[in-house]
Amino acid sequence: MSSDENNLSNFVSQIPDGEDRHRLICETCGFINYVNPKIVVGSVVQFEDLYLLCKRAIEPRRGFWTLPAGFLEEGERLEAGALREAYEEACIRPKIGNLLAVYSIPHISQVHVFFRAEMDSPEFSPGIESQAVALYAWHEIPWDEVAFPSVIWALEQAREVKDLDVFPTFTAPPDMT
Repeated sequence: MSSDENNLSNFVSQIPDGEDRHRLICETCGFINYVNPKIVVGSVVQFEDLYLLCKRAIEPRRGFWTLPAGFLEEGERLEAGALREAYEEACIRPKIGNLLAVYSIPHISQVHVFFRAEMDSPEFSPGIESQAVALYAWHEIPWDEVAFPSVIWALEQAREVKDLDVFPTFTAPPDMT
């Protein structure tokens, strides 16, 4: 982006040729500022029959439990992002497995991508984005304190295919997108 493109006073809202929605377009150079959904990547990490959850130390939903997940960085592969997030949130480097789910969440302009993952040992600690980290048996998961619907979906779907090596990729429930 040139210095002209950083100055929003040069931008106007127009529908570019061949498109169906307004975009911010630089009147000086014609640059089109596309605003696209953010990609969240993470994993359902297990040690034996236990599920790893992280208590968020950041907003949104600070103090609620989540899976290790976060925004994919530019130039980063999905699997690398899931691995980085597991380290940032739980100080672990799990084995990233099969793609579990891709959830389109249009009301917040996000796409959530979750993998299955395994830990070799029950060693972890809170990372920079977590207040606490814990392993939970299925019946012990604090469901009322889970941060986001996609975390619930991913946990439920991971449990559904826990004994399968091959399965279709899950998507968000139709009434939740």
